[in-house]
Parts: sequence; structure tokens; C-alpha cells
Amino acid sequence: QVQLVESGGGLVQAGGSLRLSCAASGRTFSRRAMGWFRQAPGKERQFVAAISGSGIGTYYDDSVKGRFIIARTNAWNKVYLQMNNLKPEDTAVYYCAAGTLPTKTSTQDYDYWGQGTHVTVSS
Repeated sequence: QVQLVESGGGLVQAGGSLRLSCAASGRTFSRRAMGWFRQAPGKERQFVAAISGSGIGTYYDDSVKGRFIIARTNAWNKVYLQMNNLKPEDTAVYYCAAGTLPTKTSTQDYDYWGQGTHVTVSS
């Protein structure tokens, strides 16, 4: 069983930065791929980024590549999403998820989910 709690969301102006954090419980954290997804109002939840259990492999959706950075600290059971040069279209609820393979981008490939944290980017 893995429990996930996100934090760090908020309101930011376009061009600004935010860092999201996800605290995980459970002994299997270091063996799990971790992902960030987001869901804008009226839209489906979409993949943003993922990282392998070791932290070596990282994967990004094209819409955030070069602006967002995913990282993890296994000693602290945490995963982060550094979001730079934010745009109004990045406005969404951001979810942390635990899965098995970081190359997977479908919500169905992730077993555990946090409650989400809101990010609003004003123009």
C-alpha cells in the first residue's frame, strides 16, 4: 500500500515558477516509478512527467519538456516537480501517482494516486 500527499500548488503569474512535492508512505517507494499528471477543468487527466525508481530515467510530455523537471529523493520518500516558465495553459489540478514503469503515460498504468494540488497560472 502506498499513500501519496501532494503540496506546493498555488497561484502564480505567467512566467513564474512553482515546485510541487509529493510525500509517499510505504516501503516500496524506491522500487516504484513515480509520475505527475494534471487535469484541467472539463478535460481528461493527462501525463506530465515520470521518473524511474532509481531516479536515472525521466520522461516528459512534449508540452512541458524544457520547462518542468521531475526529481526524487528516495531517502525521504519524496518526488518533486519543478515547474518553470509557467503558462496559463498549465493551470490544472496536479496529481502524484505511483506505478511500475516510468515509460507508461496512461493513468491506467499507475496504481496509487494522491488527492491533487491546484495550480493556477494567471496571464
